Amino acid sequence: MTGAARTNTRDIARAAVRAELAQVAFELFRREGFDKVTLDDLATAAGVSRSTFLRYFGTKEDAVLGAFEGHDRRVADALRARPADEDEWSALRGAMDTVIERYHEDPEGSLATTRLVRETPALCARHLEKQHSWRPALVEALAERSGSEGHPALGQTVRAAAAIDCLQVALDHWTASDGRLDLVTLLDEAFAALAPR
Repeated sequence: MTGAARTNTRDIARAAVRAELAQVAFELFRREGFDKVTLDDLATAAGVSRSTFLRYFGTKEDAVLGAFEGHDRRVADALRARPADEDEWSALRGAMDTVIERYHEDPEGSLATTRLVRETPALCARHLEKQHSWRPALVEALAERSGSEGHPALGQTVRAAAAIDCLQVALDHWTASDGRLDLVTLLDEAFAALAPR
């Protein structure tokens, strides 16, 4: 077995353990309430030591918010892949589909996760902070699309920030409807509200 194959196998195993720990944590948070659960409780429920749990998640917030990791890169990559002749606002809307894919794959689980994040102040604050950090990746992708790399226009920064906010507003409405409203339609409506006229 080559070093690359061993690393790949190790990464796959690590990702599987991380996903299992996150699922155990999520179920415990839903049952007991996020604030009542300690790191020791999480480790005990998962059948691992506290130090093992901390190797995978530095905080209990990370155990929930890990589900959102890499969204900034996925959206930025999807933005770069959009048709070159598409305007920036439409390209941003299309790129957001990569984020809402998981809501289609597992609507019930996604709704439960979104509700937990929205209803837990510590999680909500960290999640908003993480989403705010998406902006540089989106701005960079917009600048690459326009050929102005290194010198993004103010408008590109505003559009990137607005796109992230449109996603949040759509998710808020979707969560408030208990998932009955269509998330794609909500996101379309949010983007349409700010579309250039």
